[in-house]
Amino acid sequence: MDLLLLLKALILGIVEGVTEFLPVSSTGHLILTAELLEFNDERGKLFNIVIQSGAMLAVCWEYRAKIAQVVLGLPNDRAAQRFALNVLVAFLPLAILGLLFGKAIKAYLFNAPVVATAFIVGGLIILWAERREHRIRVESVDDLSLTDAVKLGFAQALALIPGTSRSGATIIGGLLFGLSRRAATEFSFFLAMPTLMGAGIYQLYKERALLSFDDLGMWIVGFAASFVSAFWAVRGLLRYISTHDFSLFAWYRIAFGIVVLVTWHLDVISWSSG
Repeated sequence: MDLLLLLKALILGIVEGVTEFLPVSSTGHLILTAELLEFNDERGKLFNIVIQSGAMLAVCWEYRAKIAQVVLGLPNDRAAQRFALNVLVAFLPLAILGLLFGKAIKAYLFNAPVVATAFIVGGLIILWAERREHRIRVESVDDLSLTDAVKLGFAQALALIPGTSRSGATIIGGLLFGLSRRAATEFSFFLAMPTLMGAGIYQLYKERALLSFDDLGMWIVGFAASFVSAFWAVRGLLRYISTHDFSLFAWYRIAFGIVVLVTWHLDVISWSSG
């Protein structure tokens, strides 16, 4: 068993779990971390996408009571039906646009300069959003309308640009559309479930030729690390936003993006160009 490969899987799993639900871009962090670990070939890219399932399972476990309530209520509970429809509708823009443009995005945008620039721009948008006056009209995810779901779905679709952050785009979009911080954050969690599951299944099928039983240990380590770190990240984020805004994440994004751009420009770190 390749211990170095298992260590890389552990590091990438932790990075995925910690960053998936924070507004800092898990994809961007995985791209850059994989560059540093020299695990950015097609096999590594498939690994990065599929370990998102570990993070998705963590949020499913955290909200298992809510999920069970919705599933059991689908036959006759209007509130459960409305909630499920909102999640489905919000999922569709990213799914459709990803299928249409995913190949081009991977070919031209999965590189350090694009990711770093998206980090900085996203950070500036968060600062702008937090400095606006918040007019909250939706306190809970159960109060979302279908129109809200459509708008949040298109906000999430911006995350097709690596470094943008799926959760960040959904959360900040939610704040701009009148959701409370908790409602916007929790809806980004629920929206992650079909998004991450769909991406994982699709990539597994598409790249099934890359799958090997020899990589089973790597998959187990990455999945477990992603699950555990995401579980604690979700709980920590909910505690944090109860008394803070998202400005800290904005400054982190800006600083991180600048570091990546400077090291890339000066060739201090040999980020690949594509």
